Amino acid sequence: MSTSTMSSTREPAAAAHPITIELLALDLQTCTRCVGSQANLEHALATVQQVLQVTGYDVHVRTILIESAEQAQQHSFVTSPTIRINGHDIALETLESHCDSCTDLCGCEEGTNCRVWRYQGQEYTEAPVGMIVDALLREVYSGAAPLDAPPPVGEVTENLTRFFAAKAEKAAPVSSCCPPGEQASCCAPEEKASCCGPSLSTSPRGAASCGCK
Repeated sequence: MSTSTMSSTREPAAAAHPITIELLALDLQTCTRCVGSQANLEHALATVQQVLQVTGYDVHVRTILIESAEQAQQHSFVTSPTIRINGHDIALETLESHCDSCTDLCGCEEGTNCRVWRYQGQEYTEAPVGMIVDALLREVYSGAAPLDAPPPVGEVTENLTRFFAAKAEKAAPVSSCCPPGEQASCCAPEEKASCCGPSLSTSPRGAASCGCK
């Protein structure tokens, strides 16, 4: 009676396939939609981590805070938040609704709209975990080539332009000086010294000061 033994040789590990995930957002401190989408992205990655590992995928996550219209145009940013996998937006459509968090952030009278996610017939104000998982697995098994850059956009949307302008205005330092037009009309010429104080002269420290009384 003879016996035979089977020997096995381990296949060399395949080179990792990179997956780049980008989360682009207007705010990651107070906006509930952005913060919630970031948390759901982390949850989705934890859910599929083992699948990605055994299939040889290496995931890199980039968080990009969009702080100006110029930056929005540079990143082809249309709505907040946006999640891209290898340059592909995981949402197939752009839906928005009024966002209380970003409206408070910029102080916009007209309000600011942020993204709404439609998944399996339901609408969500935060990127659903299931939607992110589906997009990740689709990227793994579709074999789609990563995009070098997302499709360029033309003009920045009116919604984003309004947000950045209002946020910049809100952040600007408040001047104690009367506007020149108000200084000119706030009182009679002979009363300027008492009306506008040292606004028409130079303070002892050498810096101009102003302020109608």
